[in-house]
Amino acid sequence: MDQVLELQYALDTFYFLVSGALVMWMAAGFSMLEAGLVRSKNTAEILTKNVALFAISCIMYMVCGYAIMYGGGYMLDGIAGGDTLVADALAASHENGFGGDSVYSDASDFFFQVVFVATAMSIVSGAVAERMKLWSFLVFAIVMTGVIYPLEGSWTWNGADVFGLYNLGDLGFSDFAGSGIVHMAGAAAALAGVILLGARKGKYGADGSVHPIPGANLPLATLGTFILWMGWFGFNGGSVLKLGDIASANSVAMVFLNTNAAAAGGAIAALLMARILFGKADLTMLLNGALAGLVAITAEPSTPTPLLATLFGAAGGVLVVFSIVFLDKVKIDDPVGAISVHGTCGFLGLMLVPLTNDGVSFSGQLIGAATIFGWVFATSFAVWFVLKMVMGIRVSAEEEYEGVDIGECGLEAYPEFTSK
Repeated sequence: MDQVLELQYALDTFYFLVSGALVMWMAAGFSMLEAGLVRSKNTAEILTKNVALFAISCIMYMVCGYAIMYGGGYMLDGIAGGDTLVADALAASHENGFGGDSVYSDASDFFFQVVFVATAMSIVSGAVAERMKLWSFLVFAIVMTGVIYPLEGSWTWNGADVFGLYNLGDLGFSDFAGSGIVHMAGAAAALAGVILLGARKGKYGADGSVHPIPGANLPLATLGTFILWMGWFGFNGGSVLKLGDIASANSVAMVFLNTNAAAAGGAIAALLMARILFGKADLTMLLNGALAGLVAITAEPSTPTPLLATLFGAAGGVLVVFSIVFLDKVKIDDPVGAISVHGTCGFLGLMLVPLTNDGVSFSGQLIGAATIFGWVFATSFAVWFVLKMVMGIRVSAEEEYEGVDIGECGLEAYPEFTSK
């Protein structure tokens, strides 16, 4: 029996690590998507932001984020004084019964969690693109990944009371893989920054008209979307937390199936809605539709049927089109549609959970969504405001006109296409 449990321990740990690696690969997806949807003169800077924010996330979550979120540290000597010994894991398995609680290395849990932190911060990057100062953004990343995200994560995935006032789990709140905890949180931080930052020059006319600013490289944006689609299997699938028994293996397979179905439903629904509204097959709406479907299913990918998952994804695909159009009408400039994809559809994902999970209540989901959004938006707004007062958050008009690549990075992503 012990040999079987040792194998389960190894398999669950390996599955956690592979899932984490898939989620880490989503950083490449965000980088390519954002680089494709901004103008060529801003490409190098946004790539710099994406690499730097990932590194900052990993360091800050190690230094203090994990301790805030789960009550344990992960410094040089490991989590909470050392990794879980296999013997301890086996003893826990004997106590809980075979196929009971998840049994895996603590280090693998940290690795899986840290890439989620980076994902939340990546959402902010695209929304503030083309006019934010690089170093102001990186300072915000330190606070977001070290304090703001871990604290709301402790209230949700760790079950801590919200400032000692109420417990979201007791209220019937559930977010399987992070539609609200990761995606809506990232969008809330982005929205706060965009409000203080303002729109790009030339985006909106004095008469209220909207002037589209096309991205420079749609093939790159398409590649980024496919990378994110692939990485999402680790994002949702890894959130099952284990693989080493029949029930878990079946659950992982269903999560993979539903995740893929929702993305497909979101893509087709957004494409059709764009055709109805604009008379054309808009590629950017198609790409954001696929991502919207993925975000919508993330809150609960294990309980819907594949058909329902497709319909949930389609709802996200329709919603994201209207959300992008609405934000433009109220002059909230989001170059890549991140606030709509991750915020609006993240909220939708939370509200869809009670339809297939009878252990979850609509009131609990509403309170949970309000708690996450309220905390992240308020604290992010405060941090952005302080940064604006102290060091500024927006580049100069001249730097914005010439492109932040030159002003912030001193180089261009496509120098051979620039005439001198």
